[in-house]
Amino acid sequence: MRLTPSERLAQRLAMGVPAVLIAGAYVSEYGFGLFPCEMCWWQRYAHFAALALALLSTVVAPRVLVALAALAIMVSGAIGAFHAGVEYGWWEGITACASPVAAGGDPLEAIMNAPLVRCDQAPWSLLGISLAGWNALLSFLAGLAIFRLLGLRSARG
Repeated sequence: MRLTPSERLAQRLAMGVPAVLIAGAYVSEYGFGLFPCEMCWWQRYAHFAALALALLSTVVAPRVLVALAALAIMVSGAIGAFHAGVEYGWWEGITACASPVAAGGDPLEAIMNAPLVRCDQAPWSLLGISLAGWNALLSFLAGLAIFRLLGLRSARG
């Protein structure tokens, strides 16, 4: 099936956005020592899935797979938004890397069993927005742009 120019652009965005965000995550990890927590990995997994779907779209069912890639990108954004909320203290995390020490517990045991990378502390931010927050913003915008380029809009738009 031949793609229109806007569908081709959507396909390229579906490949490029997760590739760039994953590359940025690895640069921050290996270049700057910002090691990922458990929720950071969840965001990466969704981007890995999006990238695989987008690459597969070059061979079969391009529109469907690009749309699924856009959905996976937005899932990463949703995880990023949740993670950012945990970092900002808006709500509690659901993993051990964000759980507070139980009152009355053994402090030594809490220290020994604490994760090395906490999910509830942003290791870096730009303009007051953490890496998880930036992932949420960029992923949501990219997903919406891909859907729009594919001609998939809401009933209102």
